[in-house]
Amino acid sequence: MTKYVCSNCGFVYDPAEGDPFRGIIPGTAFKDLPDDWTCPSCGTEKWRFSPED
Repeated sequence: MTKYVCSNCGFVYDPAEGDPFRGIIPGTAFKDLPDDWTCPSCGTEKWRFSPED
């Protein structure tokens, strides 16, 4: 699964890890995150993430 990087702070969302602090279980693809999900590090909106090269 593709990892996504926050354009603001560089946080990497890894689908294998999910976001357990916000109830996102491991294995959740980035496209399946809720539309109101934000970067856990800086609060940037989901649409400002891009696929990791």
